[in-house]
Amino acid sequence: MGSKNKLKRFKENETFSNVIQPTREMLTEADFQYKGKWNADFFKNDQPIILELGCGKGEYSVGLAQAFPEKNFIGIDIKGARFWRGAKTALEEGLDNVGFLRTQIELIDYAFAENEVSEIWITFPDPQIKYKRTKHRLTNTGFLQKYKKILKPDGVVNLKTDSEFMHGYTLGLLHGAGHEVMYANHHVYKNEGAPKEVTRIQTFYEKQYLEKGKPITYIKFRIK
Repeated sequence: MGSKNKLKRFKENETFSNVIQPTREMLTEADFQYKGKWNADFFKNDQPIILELGCGKGEYSVGLAQAFPEKNFIGIDIKGARFWRGAKTALEEGLDNVGFLRTQIELIDYAFAENEVSEIWITFPDPQIKYKRTKHRLTNTGFLQKYKKILKPDGVVNLKTDSEFMHGYTLGLLHGAGHEVMYANHHVYKNEGAPKEVTRIQTFYEKQYLEKGKPITYIKFRIK
């Protein structure tokens, strides 16, 4: 994507009612205006809030919002030029139960209050295979503690990935720490029993992986 095109998308994002773009300082140095108030001030309803972390183009967030009108969805990514597509689609289709937040995922506990979130989706994250990158792995112990803080006591996390490494690493970590693994599958399109939203909604990259015969893995878990 050219820088001109990126700039255009950034400018358009600023006009979208469903996009929130706080600065790092707005989140860390002050009480962020939506923290604890996403239901009241952003969605203006009391439906459950579900996050998609590293939402990319926002396809999954939009797909979930279409499938579950009785729930609210927030796609989170630092790359606004990417989720511009999802935000624009949501506005064009009049989906008022989905929004987008431009921030780094490590600041998530500044953006949401304790027990404010019902569910988290992590879809096709970078597995950060190199040892030095483990601190950026979205299912490491540090991130799980952040998720636990903002999730309701019975809140769940979903991990969908094409990385067998990420799947195995997460499963090992969950079992080792005594977290509750509710469902785990190393090939959701070959084995039955996966929740419908796992196979019904597919991202652009996921379709490419499937065409190449790459297995798509899935884990649903609760953080203890």
